[in-house]
Amino acid sequence: MAEDLDELLNEVESKFCRLGPLRLGLVEGPKGCGGGTHSSDRNQAEAKENLRSTEAFKKEDDLDSLINEIFEEPNFDKKPFKLKPKSSGNTSVRASIQGLSKSCSPVYLGGSTIPCGIGTNTSQRACDHLRCIACDFLVVSYDDYMWDKSCDYLFFRNNMPEFHKLKTKLIKKKGTRAYACQCSWRTIEELTDLQTDHHLRWVCGI
Repeated sequence: MAEDLDELLNEVESKFCRLGPLRLGLVEGPKGCGGGTHSSDRNQAEAKENLRSTEAFKKEDDLDSLINEIFEEPNFDKKPFKLKPKSSGNTSVRASIQGLSKSCSPVYLGGSTIPCGIGTNTSQRACDHLRCIACDFLVVSYDDYMWDKSCDYLFFRNNMPEFHKLKTKLIKKKGTRAYACQCSWRTIEELTDLQTDHHLRWVCGI
């Protein structure tokens, strides 16, 4: 009977007991079955390790997904950073803007042979952006025309700025330029400084 029991224990020991180091950093167990770790404990340790590995991979996947979502946001600013231009560039840009917005000084009137543009002391051009500060109308001009002597204040008051009505008082004359607002009118042939005509309330409208 005792021999049969010994054989049965030996068979159990050979099937279920393992030698060598255990997983997860456990200390090596003693030989035999009495002080060793059962196979169920090893299975649980392996299951725990697999669970930890699965959770680690899941966290890494979640982190990668979060990073991708951040970079795929439609409002994420992907435009390259633009450096500010140098001071010399700023100066040239400001100078260009000022040149475009510069008004005439002095303000000139002129006949049809006088080029239009921004008038200065060195560039004598007829202003083509005139505005009357008395009636607050833009001043119109017609090349190679002159105003008939019968024109009066009421004519311009009632007909400005419609050309098809104004042309009834316009007479063809080469080299002249007919100017008018709602309250004043002039026929000019030569380059004329506006300051010399004290009755006109015209200014450069730029």
